[in-house]
Amino acid sequence: MTLVTKSIDIKTPVENVFTYFARPEHVSDQIKNDTVGMTVVPMDIKEGMGVGTTFRIIGDFSGKRLEWDCETTEFVRNEKITAKQIEGPFKKWQITNEFKALGNNLTRVTMSVDYDMPFGPLGAILDKAKFAKSAEKGMETALYNVRGLLEGNGSIPVYITLDAYQKLLAEKKKMNDVPVSTALTAIIEKYNEIEAKA
Repeated sequence: MTLVTKSIDIKTPVENVFTYFARPEHVSDQIKNDTVGMTVVPMDIKEGMGVGTTFRIIGDFSGKRLEWDCETTEFVRNEKITAKQIEGPFKKWQITNEFKALGNNLTRVTMSVDYDMPFGPLGAILDKAKFAKSAEKGMETALYNVRGLLEGNGSIPVYITLDAYQKLLAEKKKMNDVPVSTALTAIIEKYNEIEAKA
């Protein structure tokens, strides 16, 4: 059994950090470096991504591809999200993200992965030689990337329907091909003006 834990402080309110982590694909988008890459595909989403939500993780660890399905088992708003493997190669795999408000605009995030490698004794050797270090480095990179995004130093991926995205691109084109974020901001501002008049 291996437990890998990493923490980081992010200068934003706990609600903002929790909301970002509540979508597991957001964080997996940030776990990308020269040895680790992860993709998360939501399968069955429960209200608010809460308990019972299932998703598939596709991981590339130094050239070794693994896939496993997980279920959210604990979801305490602004405090904790836990998911565990329900089908896949690991004997055990569980991730826990814990959130602690350190002030109005400061949040500590602790990410822990507790797992038993597949492949019996060979898996234990691989884990010590390669996997644990790759996992630790990937988690650290993800936390730094998330901090940069939430502190305003990057862009946050937004998952919308194809129809909504096509409408957004049409508006972007009407605005002389301004960046998508500029078009979206203009649409929201126009909506707020209409709401204020109503």
